[in-house]
Amino acid sequence: MNRYSLCHLADQSLLQNLAALVARDRSTTAEMLAHISEVDERRLYAAAGYPSMHAYCVEAFHFSEDCACKRIRAGRSARQFPAILDAVAEGRLHLAAVVMLAPYLEREPKDADELLTAAAHKTKAEIALLIAERFPRPDMPSCVQSFPSLPTSLPASDERDAQPLDSSAPGRIGANAPRVKTVPLAPQRFALQVTLGQSTYEKLRRAHELLGHRVPTGDFAQVLDRALDELVLKLEKRKFAKTDRPRKARPSANGRYIPAHVRRAVRERDGDQCTFVSDDGRRCSARKHLEFDHIEEVARGGQSTVANLRLLCRTHNQYGAERAFGAEFMRKKREDARRTALEKRSAEDAKARAAAAARKAKDQATEIVMCLRSLGFRVDEAKNAAALCETNPDASLEDRVRLALTYFRRRPVPSGPNRSSMGDTAPILAGQA
Repeated sequence: MNRYSLCHLADQSLLQNLAALVARDRSTTAEMLAHISEVDERRLYAAAGYPSMHAYCVEAFHFSEDCACKRIRAGRSARQFPAILDAVAEGRLHLAAVVMLAPYLEREPKDADELLTAAAHKTKAEIALLIAERFPRPDMPSCVQSFPSLPTSLPASDERDAQPLDSSAPGRIGANAPRVKTVPLAPQRFALQVTLGQSTYEKLRRAHELLGHRVPTGDFAQVLDRALDELVLKLEKRKFAKTDRPRKARPSANGRYIPAHVRRAVRERDGDQCTFVSDDGRRCSARKHLEFDHIEEVARGGQSTVANLRLLCRTHNQYGAERAFGAEFMRKKREDARRTALEKRSAEDAKARAAAAARKAKDQATEIVMCLRSLGFRVDEAKNAAALCETNPDASLEDRVRLALTYFRRRPVPSGPNRSSMGDTAPILAGQA
């Protein structure tokens, strides 16, 4: 007998049961969001052998990727605004509404309760209108663009010479452009859909031209395959010191320095995967953000040897450091690192602004000198006069030249075949502008 068959229920009983199940589901959803939020905050997924909360939800509970993203996003927002959980449990807000409202709640936290109340019992379309009314955005520019698709292969050799690649390319893509998609078509065959910018398109065309003798069919899949071979080789060489001709190891006084031959050996042994294993024997599946970790910490005398190194993802590297030195100590370390990085970035930005200002001042001084030279003044006089304009760099060229001319207020204006008086400066300034 099918346990889910409901044919025997009367209409009223069926409706009552459905209402009870919906209410129970809403309550369960709110509790689940609270649990996801707390597990995420405590980073308990790390001890379980997962590199992130998203990976934990997908791999441990078999959520879909989208489902995991929505619940984690809603759980984090609910942690900051607990009223969300009550609204979900009581059916005033659905999960999609929480995800849509989350960024605006964070933008205006003082108005969070009022915004949640206004969104109660609204559909996604109604919430989109509510957001548009409360957080208006500027109009989109009027624009019509064509997005020509790249052919999967060029025509036959006779036609290829007569029909070159289309030189047009899509323009700048907005934030709502579709993401890169890879779709399996058949065993070991995948379809790739991606929108290219002008620069990337030109590089692809250039690679195609350079590989014309090696890929005579003009198949773009082969062009990409060869390009990725070169990229992967370069990245592996940089991160793991992969090479066919290893050099002799050189000693280093830096205890954190990892010799190239050690990086190669560790990478080959660990198989390009995080080596963290949870208490129940699960190995972390992360292959991104891998870092070399000293099993015995350098601060405690650990050496950069093959036996003392392992690959860990960033999450488990930090998790191990917290277990070794304490969570509070590592939190302060991370804050100090962020503060140092921010100060360094601010100093670099200030240096860049100063350099830009210096270039602008130099260019403006050159303009003034050229104008004054055209009036017949000597180079040294023109440079001294141009120095007066440094205090007003944002003025127009005409105003800066007039200010520079005040340097000569007690001197007669030199006569010449081109200019005989200061009253002739207006045509010159107009021409310079």
